[in-house]
Amino acid sequence: MPRPNKTCAICESGVRIVDFKDERLLTRFLTERGKILPSRLSGTCGRHQRQLTRAIKRAREIALIPYIKGFGG
Repeated sequence: MPRPNKTCAICESGVRIVDFKDERLLTRFLTERGKILPSRLSGTCGRHQRQLTRAIKRAREIALIPYIKGFGG
């Protein structure tokens, strides 16, 4: 079954490079558990998906975004 065409939200907003300091943008592409959404669900193009992944990992490393959300009892 063919999947519907989604437009890249980052391309539409005119962002050329995804910055790891933009927490609001990065958290849009994370699940409630903190996992990175795949491009087939988020609708991002390949270039921006790679930039998003790199930016999220960098933001996690300097503790802007948690690695795991909702962990614990």
